Amino acid sequence: MDPIRIWYQSYVDEANGKTYWDRLRRHLRAIADPGTEVEIKGITPHDNYAHPIVEFRCAREVICNAVKAEREGYDAFIVGHFQDAGLYEARSVVDIPVVALGEASMLYACQLGQRSGIVTINTRYIPWFHHQIGKYGLERRVTGVHAMTFEPGQILKAYESEALAAEVVRLFAEQARPLVAAGCDVLIPGGGIPMLLFSAVREHAVDGAPVIDGIPIAVKMAELAVKLKRLNGLGVSRVSDFVKPPPEIIEEFLT
Repeated sequence: MDPIRIWYQSYVDEANGKTYWDRLRRHLRAIADPGTEVEIKGITPHDNYAHPIVEFRCAREVICNAVKAEREGYDAFIVGHFQDAGLYEARSVVDIPVVALGEASMLYACQLGQRSGIVTINTRYIPWFHHQIGKYGLERRVTGVHAMTFEPGQILKAYESEALAAEVVRLFAEQARPLVAAGCDVLIPGGGIPMLLFSAVREHAVDGAPVIDGIPIAVKMAELAVKLKRLNGLGVSRVSDFVKPPPEIIEEFLT
């Protein structure tokens, strides 16, 4: 089996999230198949405020970086950010598989339970997540979104403080319990930062509902997509959402 190279697109840069990146690198090494290399890349200025305009800015970087990844010989591109900003557009301009943390987590949660709930880090993300859920056609499967009250930069501090990390776990459970009581079978942390933080909690659950870590799910889906593409050429449809523009239109966007 030929090696697999995956570009993992973080929306945090190393300068502002070194402790997070160090732990993420270890996590990615532990979960990737032998022969798979996952490289983290950041965005500067990083995503440091929960707002659609920040997601929009980062989305453009993601689209450009997906093209760069393909041109540099990467086999797959992972949007390592639960909001998946730029996902559909990135898929429409490259032929390598593009997998996203939010979409992959929600789809896999459907195999673990009939209804899922998301607990995000900030209330301003709630409308964005409902748009995502609708885009993915999962309104009947992902039925609730609750939120804590952290900015992205604030929750990064939990990687340097065991006390703050424990507080984040407590606050997550506080928001998750009403979702379970309302019928959610599976709980999804709404972000790569809390997912990685909770990955240290073995068999993490709230009132019996499993809390999933979407990072290994996204990595395994990317590996699978590469293997299927190599096996039989399987890739995204070019019929509607992912119609590929002419090369000159892609270059116009990049420049």
